[in-house]
Amino acid sequence: MTSRILATSGGFVAGPVQQSARLGSMLLDALVLTRQLRPRVCLVLTASGDASEYYALSYEAFNAAGCDVTELKLFPQPSANPVERLTTSDLIWVGGGSVANLLALWRLHGVDEAMRAAWEKGVILGGVSAGSLCWHVGGTTDSFGPTLKPVTNGLGLLPYANGVHYDVEEQRRPLLHELIATSVLPAVGYATDNTIGLWYEGTEPTTVVADVDVDPAHGPAAYRVALEDGTVVETRYGVGDHVD
Repeated sequence: MTSRILATSGGFVAGPVQQSARLGSMLLDALVLTRQLRPRVCLVLTASGDASEYYALSYEAFNAAGCDVTELKLFPQPSANPVERLTTSDLIWVGGGSVANLLALWRLHGVDEAMRAAWEKGVILGGVSAGSLCWHVGGTTDSFGPTLKPVTNGLGLLPYANGVHYDVEEQRRPLLHELIATSVLPAVGYATDNTIGLWYEGTEPTTVVADVDVDPAHGPAAYRVALEDGTVVETRYGVGDHVD
C-alpha cells in the first residue's frame, strides 16, 4: 500500500464568481490518484477554528470536482469518530490557520493517531500551510503572533522541517535556515512557494507540482534546505522536477 502526502502552499484557484474557489491542478491530480469515480473527501479545517465560511467554500470546490464530501469538525465537539471518518476516506484535506492550535486539539481528540492510521492504510493526506506543516516534525509558524516562531511538535509522519509561503512572507526563509542551522529543526527540510505543492511517497519527497501552469525555471518552486558541513544549503526544484 502506497502512503502519499501532498504538502502545499496552495490547492485552490479562483472560482467562476466572487468568493468562490475551484481545485487547482495538483488537487485534481490527487483525486485521480485515489482511483475512485467519486472520491470520498474529508475536510479537516481545525486550524481555522472550523470556520463555517471556509467549509462552505471548500465543500463547493470539491463538489464541483465530482467528490463525495464530508468533514471532521472538532468544534464544539467531534462531529464523527476520527478513526472511522478518516480511514474510510480516499483523500483528507487539511486547511490553513493555526498549526499550534491544530496539533493541540488533534492530540486531545485522538486525531493525530487517526491520521497516522489513515496514512498507513493508503488514504491520501494533503493540506495547505498549517495543513502542510502538520505532517512534518515542525517548521515556521505565525500561530503565536505576527513574528514567526518555530513549531517543533508536528506529527512527524515526514521526518523533515517544513517551510510554507516561502516566497511571499519575508520572515519564512531566514527563520527556516536559522532553525535548521541551530538544530531546532531537523537537518533537512522542504519548503514551497505559494501555488506549489510537494508529493511524498512514504517518507520520500518525489515531485513538485502546482495549482496552475508556471515557468519551471523561473516561477514559484520547492526547495530542499539542508545543513551540510555546518552550512545551510538551499536547492531549488521547479515544477515537474523530481526531488532528492
